[in-house]
Amino acid sequence: MENRNKLLEVKNLKQHFNIGRGRVVKAVDGLSFDIYEGEVLGLVGESGCGKSTTGRSIIGLYDATDGEVLFKGENVHAKKSRKEKLKFNRAMQMIFQDPYASLNPRMTVGDIIAEGIDIHGLAKSKEERDNRVYDLLETVGLTKEHASRYPHEFSGGQRQRIGIARALAVEPDFIIADEPISALDVSIQAQVVNLMKQLQRDRSLTYLFIAHDLSMVKYISDRIGVMYQGHLVELCDADRLYENPVHAYTKSLLSAIPLPDPEHERTRKRIVYDRPTGGAVGKSSEDSSIPALREIEPGHYVSMTDAELEAYQAQLV
Repeated sequence: MENRNKLLEVKNLKQHFNIGRGRVVKAVDGLSFDIYEGEVLGLVGESGCGKSTTGRSIIGLYDATDGEVLFKGENVHAKKSRKEKLKFNRAMQMIFQDPYASLNPRMTVGDIIAEGIDIHGLAKSKEERDNRVYDLLETVGLTKEHASRYPHEFSGGQRQRIGIARALAVEPDFIIADEPISALDVSIQAQVVNLMKQLQRDRSLTYLFIAHDLSMVKYISDRIGVMYQGHLVELCDADRLYENPVHAYTKSLLSAIPLPDPEHERTRKRIVYDRPTGGAVGKSSEDSSIPALREIEPGHYVSMTDAELEAYQAQLV
């Protein structure tokens, strides 16, 4: 992985919100990770852990409180000219969680998909514009006849396909998928994820795939980062995370995954995470007594103190 080019670098990202009366919510509090060209990084954790806020901060929907987000070496949150903003917006797109709320009900599907094409001047004529829309609809499993319809005429799964087509319309390099399947029926979720996998292979896309369903994230991701209370507590290859979960919170999440095996479900024991009563859970710090992401094996990072790292290494001897 280290030999591949870094497409995105997140460095000590903080996103704090002032909720009044001197109170501050630290939705993201010191997050650091890289995403390499052509990979899918899954980001998982319970509701409220800061996953979606991370995605929105990366794409610039929120101004970061602190830290840096570098996309192709350029700071996302630095002041940009209109031309620079257009270039960035074309290279990075987002698929939103709610396919019902993310599509303008007053626009036809064709106009929704073509909006980016129009803004970036990617079609020289109406005919070329329409043909691009038709091709995109077919790419996501719909037909050109759907272009003249309105969002309310489609199911949730179809609307999410429209959202994917809209993101693809400007030929981006990087797509943030913010819980793109959580609002869909289980039977439709696999279809959408399979479509995204196919598009990722065919178009050499890079994804940040945000979700709370660990089983689905494993299916699509090359690496997985586990978030808890605004921090990363574990980061490694998807298969390795399942084979050797180390952080107690990761073990808790994995223990909650149901399997289609009645005998397993009868005997399955849920691991309850013993939440820390105070202090940080994953900050980068030179203080060895504060948990920080530490590399326990090549490419496998876990939030722990120096003492916890020594104890873990002693178990391997």
